[in-house]
Amino acid sequence: MTPVMLSRRSIFAQAWPIMLGQVTVPLVGMVDTVVIGRTGDAVALAGVALGATIINFLFWSFGFLRMGMTGLTAQAQGADDDTEVRAMLARGLLLGLGLGILLFALQWVLVPLTLGLFAGGGELDAAAGGYITARFLGAPASLAVFAVNGWLLGLGRTRSALLLQIVMNCCNGILDIWFVWGFDMGAEGVGLGTAIAEWVALGTGIAIAARILGPRAISGLRARLFDLAALKRLFAVNADIMIRTVSLLLLFAWFANAGARLGTETLAANQVLMQFVSIAAFVLDGFAFTAESRVGNAIGRGQAEELKRAIRLIGEFSLAAGLFFALATGIAGSWLIGLIATDPQVRALARDFLPYTALVPLIGVPAWLLDGIFIGATRGKALRNAGVVTTLLYIATDFALRPFGAHGIWIAFLISYAYRAGTLGVALPGLMRGIAEQRASP
Repeated sequence: MTPVMLSRRSIFAQAWPIMLGQVTVPLVGMVDTVVIGRTGDAVALAGVALGATIINFLFWSFGFLRMGMTGLTAQAQGADDDTEVRAMLARGLLLGLGLGILLFALQWVLVPLTLGLFAGGGELDAAAGGYITARFLGAPASLAVFAVNGWLLGLGRTRSALLLQIVMNCCNGILDIWFVWGFDMGAEGVGLGTAIAEWVALGTGIAIAARILGPRAISGLRARLFDLAALKRLFAVNADIMIRTVSLLLLFAWFANAGARLGTETLAANQVLMQFVSIAAFVLDGFAFTAESRVGNAIGRGQAEELKRAIRLIGEFSLAAGLFFALATGIAGSWLIGLIATDPQVRALARDFLPYTALVPLIGVPAWLLDGIFIGATRGKALRNAGVVTTLLYIATDFALRPFGAHGIWIAFLISYAYRAGTLGVALPGLMRGIAEQRASP
């Protein structure tokens, strides 16, 4: 297939549908925060913040189900192996459901263990525990949806993946309002609403997949479904990315715990501000995903100059989008804080730390772009090493800046993005040399 010419128009045409889909991802957390924040219960809001951090760490540790499914499904489709395409979906669903059931069974150990690692206690632990326990009800569906999303993206069915997110978000929002505002269930109601929404999303995803595959959906699968080599490849292809993901999840968990050390109100304020960070990060990831495909295409053809042009053009868009989000956060952030939270102290603290939040989109641009470049280049070891080193450096920086209180927490968080960009930036010249040598070789 002839590659699409690299131009600003083609880059944007490829990026905007992904961005539209990505912007729906953090809306689940935003809806949870708004619904509980409007109750004026700072403990419940902090409980959702702490509980969501723990759940994200546990669930997204299996994010390889999405990443691995995307690449392997695309390869099977490219090889015109229809049976393997269908087998990949079945394996992903079974693996996601199985791992989710295992998480659910282990919750009696995981809930007290994870809460014990954070500086909570008392009412905060009770609120967070209720949220976490409710979210575990959706664990099998959540992990299986990772697989369905990855499968759809691997087939290039981005509109179907977007529909899946919209269904889940709408269901989540309606149930959150019903359980929290209607039945006064607090943090537990937020968790329960999200868990049910995940099961609805899984049912929707299976229905979409069945429509795509048609009447031959399960034909000839028995011989291929439990292919040991294929199962091993599903795990091995993203082993390095899994380590990198867990490292970065630990970083964000450490940030949440740093806020918990300073009290419920600080943790709640940070939770409000992290909604702005999440939306900016997920939207800017649209350009990172575009970089994945463009970089992969250039590397596959040994085109070092095309690789450089792709990086430059996508970098221009990323920087412009980062500047837009920084300005938007600075201008509208105070008003949005008032919309999300009603507790006066939480509002005041969030507004004090708002300038740090506004800087995240700008400082984070190089890190997110480099992530896309190295994922597209399938340099898993570089990503793994960067994730581990970044997290270790961030933790050391947090310890060093503790005397500065909450401001030190946010400064350390901002510096972590510089660590992410720096550790990958060091490996970039080697990547470029490798492409040039590939082009020069017979």
